Amino acid sequence: MRRRVISLTALAVLAAVGAITAPEAVARPSATDTVSEDPVDWTPHVLDGEVEAIAVVGETVVVGGEFSTVVDSDVEYEYERHNIFAFSLRTGAVLDFAPQLDGEVMSLAAGPDGSVFVGGAFQRVGGEHRRGLARLDLATGKPVPGFAAVINWGDVRGLVPSGGWLYLAGSFSAIGAVERIGLARIDPGTGAVDRRWDARLSAPEIGRVKVEDIAITPAGDRLLAIGAFTRVGSARRVQAAMFDLTRPKAALASWWTDAYMPLCRDGFDTYMRGADFSPDGSYLVIVTTGRLSGRRLTCDTAARFETYTAGRTDPTWVNHTGGDSLYAVKIIGGAVYVGGHQRWLDNPFGHESEGPGAVPRPGVGAIDPDTGVALPWNPTRTRGVGVKAFATTPLGLLVGSDTEELGREFHGRIGLFPRPN
Repeated sequence: MRRRVISLTALAVLAAVGAITAPEAVARPSATDTVSEDPVDWTPHVLDGEVEAIAVVGETVVVGGEFSTVVDSDVEYEYERHNIFAFSLRTGAVLDFAPQLDGEVMSLAAGPDGSVFVGGAFQRVGGEHRRGLARLDLATGKPVPGFAAVINWGDVRGLVPSGGWLYLAGSFSAIGAVERIGLARIDPGTGAVDRRWDARLSAPEIGRVKVEDIAITPAGDRLLAIGAFTRVGSARRVQAAMFDLTRPKAALASWWTDAYMPLCRDGFDTYMRGADFSPDGSYLVIVTTGRLSGRRLTCDTAARFETYTAGRTDPTWVNHTGGDSLYAVKIIGGAVYVGGHQRWLDNPFGHESEGPGAVPRPGVGAIDPDTGVALPWNPTRTRGVGVKAFATTPLGLLVGSDTEELGREFHGRIGLFPRPN
């Protein structure tokens, strides 16, 4: 549904733009391999709730989360959108794609033939039963015929297509009639579960398995799962497990770490939040929450690990926020981008405070992948709950969150930092 925004609303938002936009910043050094600190002006705005997932399908950007109202970049039209919408990558124009989802969208992935895979905590798409998982046609917004996968309960938090399969992760315990606890792979056309591939995750000390995120190397040979689990089959794997995807059945790689064995504060079944592999697959970065800081802890940190290390592996480096959560990570070019509601990076001595050596990086920042030290890139954003979604595009880095100031400008919950010219 599209309607013209009443003039008072438009004036209020435009006034906010003027109030938020800061004077010209003093020039400061910047990393040559980072995206610009100045977001483009033509992306649309989400006016309520939060953005939790972004996927790029050709020239279309699909955005998911919990929201109901979207406006175009010039605040001329208002669109009713139920937890998902799409816009043009090149112009920012809001598209007619308007499925009716009755719950939160937590994950998105590009599908074949102009479709998008959608995961979350919803139960219906329009009038059709699609618990937690759907494949939607971008032209019509309707479920693609023949894709019949549904989860039994819980949610789908991670979706990654690779090697002719769709991998999904979350808090479910079955897909259709097939038991799969927290992690599975399915046929992207039909949704049929690959019965050979069973990760056999368990969490006897926790009770309920919940996989927070998954990442797969660009070569498709390794999968990292992070979340609330302590075992894979009979092998102990606490909060992080690496799988060798070159085998037909689910098989652990020899890589393992005990870096996430120390507990953070009580009440966290897992403090893992996001993971990503480098463009060449040689390393990965994990980001965490935990509400606890300290040089010897991996709570509230970004940590690099080498992908193909055999046996026990320690982090190559750890960057501490000093007690603030990181929720999302994306590695592109010469930078590791991290987002959350952090106030600082380089802050191992901070305890909800700015310790010696800390650098301000409110809500979003970039880390040197080799040294683990914060790069000068510092666009800033209103912190809120935090950044929960990144996506790379040919134009730059998309960022999704729950606040309306990004790069010292008004950007309602989504923005695009362009690549340097």
